[in-house]
Amino acid sequence: MTRQVCLVLHANRSDIPALARHIATRLHRYDIEVATLGEAHEIDEHAAFDASRAELAIVLGGDGTILRAAELLRETGVPLLGINLGRVGFLAELEASDVDLLVTAIAERQWRVEPRRALAVHVTNPDGGVWESWALNEVAVEKSLRDRMLEVIVSVEGRPVMAWAGDGLICATPTGSTAYAFSAGGPICWPDVDAHLLVPVAAHALFARPLVTSPSAQIDIAIADELAPAVVVCDGRRNTLAQPGAHVVVGESTLPVPFARIHPAPFADRLVAKFQLPVTGWRNREQQ
Repeated sequence: MTRQVCLVLHANRSDIPALARHIATRLHRYDIEVATLGEAHEIDEHAAFDASRAELAIVLGGDGTILRAAELLRETGVPLLGINLGRVGFLAELEASDVDLLVTAIAERQWRVEPRRALAVHVTNPDGGVWESWALNEVAVEKSLRDRMLEVIVSVEGRPVMAWAGDGLICATPTGSTAYAFSAGGPICWPDVDAHLLVPVAAHALFARPLVTSPSAQIDIAIADELAPAVVVCDGRRNTLAQPGAHVVVGESTLPVPFARIHPAPFADRLVAKFQLPVTGWRNREQQ
């Protein structure tokens, strides 16, 4: 077998290994090798993952599993293709019922790669300690103590634009605009929009509205609270403490996350389907 496809599975779903074995069996018929990543799941005749040969990573689970796969494959450049077995599955390309479509598309190499921009984050503490990470969806700066608000000063391109106290602040990509940022009242952006979002969370201020910046703009979040640190969380998976006086600098990562696309349907169709949006007004409904 000269071709290889990787499977990344949800860690705690007992029904997923059976689906993974079914996909692997179908791919083997096309002489395509199947490897696995992450927690060990026994799949018949599974191979060792080879980043130089893997064409795709098929992710079985929800958006959280896709974020985990993006972390596992961060440096490889292998495109992700999600099969939604969770609730919303905004990052997923297919549903569980689309296995036949998936196998055919892989066998015939019928997919295109869509790079998604990512964020780079640098946390510099007053003692000189530095923490670096990245995010596909968002970097969240949150209060660490339940009984205190977090005080921040936000600068864009070196100029202060907001100062307030609240629960925190979200810096999101267009991909992440439908996740945490949306829940906090941010706008939805199409994934190919060249922008970053700034979304305050429960800010105690007269002006604390979501902002849209250019992707090249550096966002500096100064932790002004003198008594309590902030928690910096990337995609809900990687986190650190930012001490009082720290600076959290968020910018565009030089390494995007590649996604594999099979469906030609535009993002608007996905948006309507995932959120079950009403697209027919009451005037257009058929008479009962």
